[in-house]
Amino acid sequence: MLLTSEDFSTKIPKTKQRGSFMANLKEQRSIPVGKVQRAGKFISTGAKIGTNYLKHYSKRLVNPELSRDELHQDNATDIYNSLSQLKGSALKVAQMLSMDKNLLPSAYQQQFALAQYSAPPLSYPLVVRTFERSLKRKPLEIFDSFSSSASNAASIGQVHQATSNGKKLAVKIQYPGVADSVKSDLAMVKPIALRMFKLNPAEYDEFIGEVESRLLEEADYTLELKRSIELSKLCGQIPNIIFPNYYPALSGDRILTMDWIEGKPLGEIFKADSLTQVERNRIGQALWDFYHFQIHTLRSLHADPHPGNFIITPERKLGVIDFGCVKVLPANFYQIYFQLLDKDILNDTKRLDKVFRDLRFIYPDDSATDILFFKQVFTQLVELLGRPFRSPTFDFAEKSYFTSLYQFGEEIGSMKAFRDSKKARGVKDALYINRTYYGLYNLLHELRAEVETSSYVDFRP
Repeated sequence: MLLTSEDFSTKIPKTKQRGSFMANLKEQRSIPVGKVQRAGKFISTGAKIGTNYLKHYSKRLVNPELSRDELHQDNATDIYNSLSQLKGSALKVAQMLSMDKNLLPSAYQQQFALAQYSAPPLSYPLVVRTFERSLKRKPLEIFDSFSSSASNAASIGQVHQATSNGKKLAVKIQYPGVADSVKSDLAMVKPIALRMFKLNPAEYDEFIGEVESRLLEEADYTLELKRSIELSKLCGQIPNIIFPNYYPALSGDRILTMDWIEGKPLGEIFKADSLTQVERNRIGQALWDFYHFQIHTLRSLHADPHPGNFIITPERKLGVIDFGCVKVLPANFYQIYFQLLDKDILNDTKRLDKVFRDLRFIYPDDSATDILFFKQVFTQLVELLGRPFRSPTFDFAEKSYFTSLYQFGEEIGSMKAFRDSKKARGVKDALYINRTYYGLYNLLHELRAEVETSSYVDFRP
């Protein structure tokens, strides 16, 4: 049966919000789920962006020295407001882009980062409708109590607090139409990604299939439930990390129920700046061990390391609350890729050259000029990204390291050889691993943590 936005709209008065930040967000009473309606929202957003550019260039006529800061802020606000109403894959892509400090001006980063756990929530009647479609019952027919307002809301779904048999629970509800709109949303995001953010078309086309696969998995709460139970059990012995229990009997294809973990999202901890250095190091080590145990032991990992997916408990332990995005590492890719982080590889030019070719940083038909250029660029990138592995401990508070990392990223973004390349430089399996490391490094930098980097690491080819 085809669904329209009217299937997810209501005339029932809005329920009162609770919580410090969420209380200030206006609830949505409807969400566009049809392709035509969602396309219309993209088109109207494009018109607003065009108007912003006209205003900007009109002001430039009067003041030629005018910066683009106001233009970026206006565009970021309009794009985010549109995507936050659409939710789903379009908003998830914005969230992913917010993690890359080299790709977007700060106005976009700050606005899009709200998609991590502070997106506008859906109203309670729409939540009830989702329960009726997924579990055939209303929330209060399942739980002893159920909050009518969301505690957190992100790109794919929102979280409500509930109780059952004396247990406090977190109930994640997927937004209507998310799973059905992944492919069409990504197609509509493409012009914005290519034109406004100057992404390489060849790389976009190469990697978008990988993004689509992960987003379809994120929309499959049955798969997420299975993976959450498996991965949290396997990672359970890692020190200073806690995982919720999951409840299959209280979950469905669009509903996921787990224990409520007391604490604050990691992003709020960053803002409060209240951790001692010992606590920073302990939490940072837990993050490092969590990811490298998954990578090198399980070969399957939580590939969405943004602050909204982690809770810091009152005991200053790391709570992991979301296994929606998981990347399974193919054996051949693992054996090739992680040689790049071997502390000795920069001294072995023959092996480094082979890895570059196997990962398609360099192609057999590249010109001699291109081979020399891309070898130099990727060698420098490997040195930067692999630096934490070349000493027993690494201080992620080191500003000079991240300044070098960000500056080099900006340089790559402005290099004509990358922008104009007709070939994607890299393989699709690396996309979410690169994203994971980028996110992990940024979390550790925000924590200002010093960690032992040798745990769980084995780079033998």
